[in-house]
Amino acid sequence: MSDVSRGLVQEELSRDLKRADRLARLLDSAIRIPVIGVRLGADALLGLVPGGGDAVAALLGAYPILLAVRHRLPHTLVLRLLGNMALDATVGAIPIIGDLFDIGFKSNLRNQRLIERYAAEPARTGRSSKVIVWIAIAGVLLILGALLAMTFWLVRQGLTRVTT
Repeated sequence: MSDVSRGLVQEELSRDLKRADRLARLLDSAIRIPVIGVRLGADALLGLVPGGGDAVAALLGAYPILLAVRHRLPHTLVLRLLGNMALDATVGAIPIIGDLFDIGFKSNLRNQRLIERYAAEPARTGRSSKVIVWIAIAGVLLILGALLAMTFWLVRQGLTRVTT
């Protein structure tokens, strides 16, 4: 890639990052609660809407992920972005606890910082993303293995009680 086209790509990424930054701030920290100083945004407020608020917030939060795919950022980085969004949407769907989690976790700002860090230090951010993705995969596999073992144990206990 020539220096001119690389410069255009960087300029386009910079423009997109500014848009994503405005959206992340709107979703995660637009409002400051006086006295306690906590910041929250539309994500936390949408989470209060039963039945679809978290889904709308997740759709809005998908913008940085689309940018990462559009700018062909590494798959491991995209997986980290998806993981942050999925964790926010999953825990956010739990009444009350999820609303408090939304205020503290701020997945949109996390994802924004992650993309900005990648733009500044691609090699370092790419390596750390790979490590985190592999740790997450190992954690999911351990949980699935534990659930499978527990299922077999419960079936065995049930069969033992039925046959004796």
